Amino acid sequence: MRFRGSLAARVALLATIAVGLSVAFVAAAAYLTVKQQLYSSLDHSLKLRAGALARSSSVANFDPTRVPDWFLGASGVRVAVLSANGHVRDSGQGANITLTQSELAVAQGNENWSARTVFSSDGAYRVAAVPGGQSGTALILAQKLRPTQDALDELGLVLALIGLAGVVAAGFAGWAVARQGLSPVRRLSDAVEEIARTQQLHPIAVEGDDEVARLAAAFNRMLVALAGSRDRQRQLVADAGHELRTPLTSLRTNLELLTQADERGGLSPRARAELMDDVQFQIAELTTLIGDLTELARDEPMPPQPSPLDLADVVERAVDRVRRRATAVQFDVITEPWRVIGDATTLERAVTNLLDNAAKWSPPHGVVTVRLNKGTLYVGDQGRGISDEDLPHVFERFYRSTESRTMPGSGLGLSIVRAVVERHGGAVRAGRSPDGGAAFWLRIPGEPGGVESQPISAQEN
Repeated sequence: MRFRGSLAARVALLATIAVGLSVAFVAAAAYLTVKQQLYSSLDHSLKLRAGALARSSSVANFDPTRVPDWFLGASGVRVAVLSANGHVRDSGQGANITLTQSELAVAQGNENWSARTVFSSDGAYRVAAVPGGQSGTALILAQKLRPTQDALDELGLVLALIGLAGVVAAGFAGWAVARQGLSPVRRLSDAVEEIARTQQLHPIAVEGDDEVARLAAAFNRMLVALAGSRDRQRQLVADAGHELRTPLTSLRTNLELLTQADERGGLSPRARAELMDDVQFQIAELTTLIGDLTELARDEPMPPQPSPLDLADVVERAVDRVRRRATAVQFDVITEPWRVIGDATTLERAVTNLLDNAAKWSPPHGVVTVRLNKGTLYVGDQGRGISDEDLPHVFERFYRSTESRTMPGSGLGLSIVRAVVERHGGAVRAGRSPDGGAAFWLRIPGEPGGVESQPISAQEN
C-alpha cells in the first residue's frame, strides 16, 4: 500500500525503517554471537572438567553418585559413565537424559569428544562426552542450561529495549532532519504557489549551490521563457488589434458609404465599381493579415515526421507563383539541388514572402536575382534598399519602415520568414544587394542532391 503522507513524513518513515532494520540486524548478530560464545565456553568447561575427572579415578570402578560438588564446580551437573555396549551408570538424579550415537562414538573410540544440547522433562542440558580412563568407556557430564538461557533471555530483552529506543529516536531524528533538510523545498513550493496565485513572474531567490538551488535556477529560467512568451503573446494581440483595426475601419466606412448612397438613390456605376474594388481590396488585405497572424500564432516546432524534399523545387514553385502576379518584374533564377528535411508548404510560404517583398520594392522592369547555391538562398532586388536604421528591425512583427507605411502590407511577411527558417534549424539575414537594393540570405541545413547539379536558369517578364 502506498504511503500518501508528506515528503517529510515519508523521509522520516524511511529513516525509521532503515534504522530499525539495521538495529534488528545488529541485535540479532550480537545475540547469536553471545549465544555461540556462551555455549562454546560451557562446552570447553565441561570438556576440561570431564577430562580431569576421568584422569583422577578409574572409570571402571567409578561411582557417579559420589562425585563431590566442589570438584564439579557448578550445581545442576549430572555425571554418567557410558560403556561401549551402551550400558549407562549415572547419579540417578533428575529426569533421564537419552544418550545417542554421539556419546556412544566417544565410548567406542571413534570420536575424541562430543557436545550437544539435550531436552528432557526437567529442562535443557548441555551434554559433553570425553573418553574414560580405560578403553570402551566415556565419561559424560550434563549441565543444565537454565542459567545460560536466563542470561540469553536478559540479553535479548536488553537488546530489544535498546533497539526499540533506537528506532523511536531514529524516527524523531529522521523527522527533524527531514523537516530541516526539506525547508528549502518548502520555500520553493511556497514561492511557486505565490507565482501561480498572483501571476507575477518574478524570479525566485536562489540560495546555495545544491540540488534545490539548481532546481530554483532552472525554474527561474523557465519563468524567463514564460514571461517572454507571455509578453510576445500580449504584443501579438495588441499589434494584431491595431493592424486589424485599419482594414476593418476602412471596410466599415465603405459599407456605410454604400448603404447611405443606396438610401439617397445610389451611386453611379463607375463610383460603385470603385467602391466595390476598394471593399474587395480591404477584404483581401484582411484575409492576408489573418493568415499571417495565424501562421505566427502557431509558434510550434517542426511536424513529428517531416519529409525529405529538394529546396530547389520549393524555390522554383515559389518563383512561378510570384511571377504570375508580379508581371512587371523580371526574375533571374539559378538553383542547385539541395536536399533538406522539412515541411514543403511552410518553406514555400517563406520563400514566397521574400520574393513578394523583392517584387514590391523593385522598380518597373526591375530584376529580382534568385540564387540557391550550397544550401544558401539569395534574393536581391534593385529597389531603394534597407536603411541602416531599419536593418536591425526588418524581421520584427508588424515593423514597417517609414517608406512602406503608404504601401499595402501588414509587416508580418519577413517575421514569418524568420519563424519558418528557425523552425527548420536555419537562419536568415538582411543586407544590401550589389545593385543597391535589399538582399536576403536564407540558409536551411541539408546536403547536396544525390545527382549531379544541373543549374536551371530563367529570365522572364
